[in-house]
Amino acid sequence: MRLWIVAAAAAAVVAASAAPAAAADPIVIKFSHVVAPDTPKGKGAEKFKELAEKYTAGKVKVEVYPNSTLYKDKEELEALQLGAVQMLAPSNSKFGPIGIKDFEVFDLPFLLPNLDALRKVTEGPIGKRMLKLMDAKGMVGLAYWDNGFKQMSANKPLKTPADYKGLKFRIQSSKVLEAQFRMLGAVPQVMAFSEVYQALQTGVVDGQENTWSNIYTQKMHEVQKFITETNHGYIGYVVVVNKKFWDGLPADVRPQLEKAMAESTQFANSQSAKENDEAKAEIIKTGKTTIVTPTAAENAEMRKTMAPLYEEMGKRVGKELIDEVVKTVGGQS
Repeated sequence: MRLWIVAAAAAAVVAASAAPAAAADPIVIKFSHVVAPDTPKGKGAEKFKELAEKYTAGKVKVEVYPNSTLYKDKEELEALQLGAVQMLAPSNSKFGPIGIKDFEVFDLPFLLPNLDALRKVTEGPIGKRMLKLMDAKGMVGLAYWDNGFKQMSANKPLKTPADYKGLKFRIQSSKVLEAQFRMLGAVPQVMAFSEVYQALQTGVVDGQENTWSNIYTQKMHEVQKFITETNHGYIGYVVVVNKKFWDGLPADVRPQLEKAMAESTQFANSQSAKENDEAKAEIIKTGKTTIVTPTAAENAEMRKTMAPLYEEMGKRVGKELIDEVVKTVGGQS
């Protein structure tokens, strides 16, 4: 796959150098992502396309590639760094494998009680500092986009840690998420997002964690008998762009793209909570799965079981960062 990505990047460079330097030639931004167009991220990408083309008066053309049509989870960041695509919005977990482990702090269970607490992190000094970490990897961090809070699903009710024992769970590539499921006695398996439905359907994995929106748009509820409303974790994205491409933009173009990104970020984040609520309602309406609501005591037992994760992951993510986030959001949720 790497050879294919390299070839694609090389072809893009050759095409760009061979193209006439006419003012009418638009600057092309390939925006690749792995989720459906009718998700908060999918709609955010389309809104960015609309506004970027509008504000630059056609000097920029944005091509959006949803649903892993260009690259899967493990491939897209490499493709961006090589210049085969210009823009992505990977989930926070995706940056750990390329050496930016700080973003895995968002994977800690029961860290963020609500979106207001999240904003204190992403819009404050911590979030701005974390975006700057992208520079050393050939990327520029532009914005934080919400997906929402995660729920657990399986073919059995998941109420207490004992219910997870021995089950195989699909996870994103994140050492925090891997440790989370091991603490529950489950077996974590890293898998591309595009492969999850089939893996659940065929029994390759027993369960997964995701937002209502992702569960509904990927039809996971059709192959999972139970969804437990845990809200235990958060899925968010960082919109990143190839640094060489971004730095090389004309002086009259980049500010307009920054404006388009700021507005599409507000739009995408406003969509998230609304669409998760709507997706949950649609899932209930289908009657294909049962929604489980844990009791306060069951929630407390889950929190207690996973609490040691904060100290364990301090060695990987950074104890000072974890403590700073916990303090910023007002204590562990």
